[in-house]
Amino acid sequence: MDMINRDDMLELTRRMTPSRSCFDRIAGAYINDLGEIDESFNIHFGKLSNAEKAKNLELAKAIPFSKTNVQLKEYRFPESVKGKDSMWRLLSAIQQCGLKNDALMELLYEQIADGYPVDHDFAIFVFHGVYDVPLKGKDKESLWESEEVYDFMICTISPMRAEYEPAEPVFGFLYPAFSDRSADRDRIDIFHLNPECVEEGLMYKILR
Repeated sequence: MDMINRDDMLELTRRMTPSRSCFDRIAGAYINDLGEIDESFNIHFGKLSNAEKAKNLELAKAIPFSKTNVQLKEYRFPESVKGKDSMWRLLSAIQQCGLKNDALMELLYEQIADGYPVDHDFAIFVFHGVYDVPLKGKDKESLWESEEVYDFMICTISPMRAEYEPAEPVFGFLYPAFSDRSADRDRIDIFHLNPECVEEGLMYKILR
């Protein structure tokens, strides 16, 4: 496990507001207590109402804004788990297509549901974002020039508060990891609301 720089995460969250959102797409599924997909959606983030944007941004921000190296921890994908049917390959494909492949999204939902056998309904939301990482001068002030484009996805898993209303995320991840203000495709940042209660099934699904 590697250490996460808190400043990197805070830098990301500053682009997760209704007026300065770095997200261009949101997809998700509602899973019933039998682990089956009840309904799914996939939409351009800009088509949401302002109220819907604000509500969904709070879900997405919960991952990078959490307590770094306590609730949010960074893990490396071993080379042995990067095969044809690996989660690493699936996440890479989803991130690279910007969530636009519904077949890949459904496979992700099924994998998550299989690793999270709970007796209640829950929601899986996935956000795709693009952040132009600005160069920083020696005084650490941002310059106008872009250093690189960080293309990423955030996934949240939440129990349902009401119909089509997910509550606070209990699990989630940021992929690829944002390390030293750059994408690291060999690492993933995984969130647990309660770090004392690790979701072993989901951890196995992601890192196997």
